[in-house]
Amino acid sequence: MDLIRDALLSGERDRAALAALPLPEHYRAVTVHRDQAAMFEGLAGRDKDPRKSLHVEDVPVPELGPGEALVAVMASSVNYNTVWSSIFEPVPTFGFLERYGRTSPLARRHDLPYHVLGSDLAGVVLRTGPGVHAWHPGDEVVAHCLSVELEHPDGHDDTMLDPAQRIWGYETNFGGLAELALVKANQLMPKAAHLTWEEAAAPGLVHSTAYRQLVSRNGAGMKLGDVVLVWGAGGGLGSYATQLALASGATPVCVVSDPGKAEACRAMGAELVIDRAAEGYRFWKDERTQDPREWKRLGARIRELTGGRDPDIVFEHPGRETFGASVYVARRGGTVVTCAATSGYLHEYDNRYLWMHLKRVVGSHFANYREAWEANELVRRGVVHPTLSRAYLLAEAAQAVHDVHRNVHRGKVGVLALAPREGLGVTDPGLRERHAAAIDRFRAG
Repeated sequence: MDLIRDALLSGERDRAALAALPLPEHYRAVTVHRDQAAMFEGLAGRDKDPRKSLHVEDVPVPELGPGEALVAVMASSVNYNTVWSSIFEPVPTFGFLERYGRTSPLARRHDLPYHVLGSDLAGVVLRTGPGVHAWHPGDEVVAHCLSVELEHPDGHDDTMLDPAQRIWGYETNFGGLAELALVKANQLMPKAAHLTWEEAAAPGLVHSTAYRQLVSRNGAGMKLGDVVLVWGAGGGLGSYATQLALASGATPVCVVSDPGKAEACRAMGAELVIDRAAEGYRFWKDERTQDPREWKRLGARIRELTGGRDPDIVFEHPGRETFGASVYVARRGGTVVTCAATSGYLHEYDNRYLWMHLKRVVGSHFANYREAWEANELVRRGVVHPTLSRAYLLAEAAQAVHDVHRNVHRGKVGVLALAPREGLGVTDPGLRERHAAAIDRFRAG
């Protein structure tokens, strides 16, 4: 790995030279272990500590197959699926790997006693397998996290509908929280030239997810003038939803959990912000009983901010804690678009407010290649900016995941892999200078 790191840091992009570099037998990666999947049994999810389950260790370099690429990972970032993997919720991910491994001899590589996690990367292509012609050693890339075989007809209209679609680094092995990563070539996209490695790795999963949820015809189909309620607007997913709403001429109403996240939303250009902690919203009286009076109080607060308008779209991802309120506050004929369910996936709501007011609930899961590509182009053009607040070293990845689990972070939390320090990887300093303030706004405080 030292030879590869040195070549990449020297700026070497000669395809033949990079392709000729010998691959190591092992590389460092962030893993969970199958034989530890029961370690947190009996504990509530909030009490499970990723620092006890995550390992940074040497693992063998996987075999490169047809249509695949091996990427030297300069930086990655933490998503909530890595939190789920680390605490073995809602189920240990080894079941995903076992089922995938049964689908083909090549997929059998993924069914291992360890799981290399991570669904984002920014790095450099090292090798490509047979049948790959669009990407070459030396290409600077980011990767989206949709892994799909496309052997079923359902995937050829929208690849997210393919029954064999999986999330790389969560439902497959060899993810991005590592020095090397194995991806399908159709996961690759060009890295934004004005961003550092750690900044370029940050948007990936969450930005593409937000793009499909809000902008795509497969999601809410957001339009000019819409009022969009964004839960968790200061976090990883919500910070991109807020930017997309603003760029589309919509009006985001940002719900956050502390003053620092409220300030980050205002720095993005959002004017309507609700600090749910400061205003004391409690949507559940106890674990079994919701409080509709709190739904109504939230609805009144939204109308106060918007001049009497209810949300056309509710960008929903906390799940159980907020879903009843989301269905209530959406306008008559409005849309609740939902993914993730980070506070719990068993949702309860009053169906009268859905059925009698002609509202829609739209389920949304990541994005297809076209949607991810379009989202990445917005980043490359400087329309949407990374919301990176901090970057950890690979050896500190467990702490980074813990921060996301405990919601003590803002925006996205990055992880440096082969990049030895922050600030490397910029090849368009002019564009960066134009957007420097926006790129750094989540770093404040």
